[in-house]
Amino acid sequence: MASGQQTGNRITGPIDELRVVKLVGNVHPLALKDYDLGAVDAGMRMDRMVLELMPGASQQAELDGLVEAQQDVESPLFHAWLTPAEFGARFGASRTDVALVAVWLEGHGFTVDEVAASNLLIVFSGTAGEVKTTFHTEIHRYVVDGVEHIANSQDPQIPEALAGVVGGVVSLHDFRRMREIAARKDMEAPLYSSGNTHYLFPADWATIYDLNPLYAAGTSGAGISIAIAGRSNINLSDVAAFRAAAGLTVNNPSVIVPGTDPGLVVGDQDEATLDVEWSGAIAPGAAIKLVVEVSTAATDGVDLAAAYIVNHALAPVVSLSYGSCEQYMGTTELTFYNSLWEQAAAQGMSVFVASGDAGAAGCNTGSDTTGEGTAVNGMCSTPYSTCVGGTEFNEGPDPGKYWGTANSVGNGSALSYIPEQVWNESAANGGSGLWSSGGGVSTVYAAPTWQRSLSSTGEAGGMRTVPDVAVSAADHDGYAIYENGAYRILAGTSASSPSFAGLIALVVEKQGGTGLGNANAELYALANGSRSPFHTTPSGNNSVPGVTGFAATGGKYNLATGLGSVDGAALVDDWSGGLGRVMPKPVRGPARMRCGRCLEH
Repeated sequence: MASGQQTGNRITGPIDELRVVKLVGNVHPLALKDYDLGAVDAGMRMDRMVLELMPGASQQAELDGLVEAQQDVESPLFHAWLTPAEFGARFGASRTDVALVAVWLEGHGFTVDEVAASNLLIVFSGTAGEVKTTFHTEIHRYVVDGVEHIANSQDPQIPEALAGVVGGVVSLHDFRRMREIAARKDMEAPLYSSGNTHYLFPADWATIYDLNPLYAAGTSGAGISIAIAGRSNINLSDVAAFRAAAGLTVNNPSVIVPGTDPGLVVGDQDEATLDVEWSGAIAPGAAIKLVVEVSTAATDGVDLAAAYIVNHALAPVVSLSYGSCEQYMGTTELTFYNSLWEQAAAQGMSVFVASGDAGAAGCNTGSDTTGEGTAVNGMCSTPYSTCVGGTEFNEGPDPGKYWGTANSVGNGSALSYIPEQVWNESAANGGSGLWSSGGGVSTVYAAPTWQRSLSSTGEAGGMRTVPDVAVSAADHDGYAIYENGAYRILAGTSASSPSFAGLIALVVEKQGGTGLGNANAELYALANGSRSPFHTTPSGNNSVPGVTGFAATGGKYNLATGLGSVDGAALVDDWSGGLGRVMPKPVRGPARMRCGRCLEH
């Protein structure tokens, strides 16, 4: 199908409301009868819901082939990135089908707010009563651990005539994506090395991960954009103060608010400030674009922000520091992220997502005391994103070998690369809670070819494993930020993801600025090359109380820190731009892999 050609229609018969199919796997596992307080008022607002549409089988096969060819230097489609409009014309639902679905929604009383450029997402608003009559599921209130939530009590249903096009509603609940921040504490300003306590400032990260040769050669991310998905606004004055203290040039970020401005949201402001300041710290010349979307009763603002970033091709590098375990994500939620990140790859965008802060117990938060079982972050387990885990510096008995007693230019005190181990500050390792690098085995996605080439992933039984890479995430040497007029220290894989995204922005600049697409094939190829840029992790594990995790033994890959951390200069210099790299065939998303289990008549 030629670029820009409209796809065929797949809704061919009348929409009979009496002939319905059930969209199986779309009730949140915490929406239990034991927690149920009954149905909400029918007039309760359910705004900014997201209806997921599906490509046809031939479209999906063509898209998978395109993403493969875009990473094959021998293909005429190598790095032939699409615009969102081109993507929608080739791989979205037809204009006629989209219009029919929109009319169907409006006929039930909903307002259609927007249709994404991909022609695969329709944002719509209405009430709980309209959800009940349209999708045949009630919205109930639930109390879980003392907190009240709302969620659909049954799997949604749709008319049979729409089943080939409509995948489902991404979410009908307010169980939110988890922030991956492990610690937050105030600090005196600006003292970044004090006795045996050390804090990371941009100059430290640049020294430890070898970025200074790049900066000296003029590589700073200039001309490259990094998009951050968030659900809180920030104070631009905080970013300016942070950059001034770090000796960075003035470079204000952009804040994009597509809908209602949520303002400064407690907790989420920490996340947004951290992500903006540290992605810009690693790539000081890059344009940082924070997209802020408010969460509604039905939809997480992070989902809306991520969709906006991809459907507007806002930047060649994207970072997201939130998570939900695969088991807590419905079939449609999993499909949403797998499809969105595949679209990003087709558009030349590289996506980085934090692996999580509860070690192998991915359905928990780091502050929990006991893990519920092994799980991974379903927002980064898709093969189309790079999942970023956490390491912890291991200075040994002589920290003075690696840290100075005073701060240098840019307020850094690190002297060199510091040996690393798996980040694990959980109660299982002498700390508290479950704070540790998220990682483990996907229950949804098969291992891509580029990952199966590493023998250490054999314990995964042929499934995708995460994380892919890792950098420092520990409170042991937390990240300094400036927020609300004060210095604070944050830690967790929330810091790892935007920092690694900043590093990839330097790669994009060095490669000519046109984007890299899915970075994973090249990252794994480099690890298997004659001169790997990675610092493999020699020790540690991400076991936490109640859950046995995965150990690092010094091999090329492990399920706690992936390929390990990186020598930044070597990564940028050795990136081949795809030369000799052939992208293996990707696996399909969960709804398409398991379509026989997704619909019930």
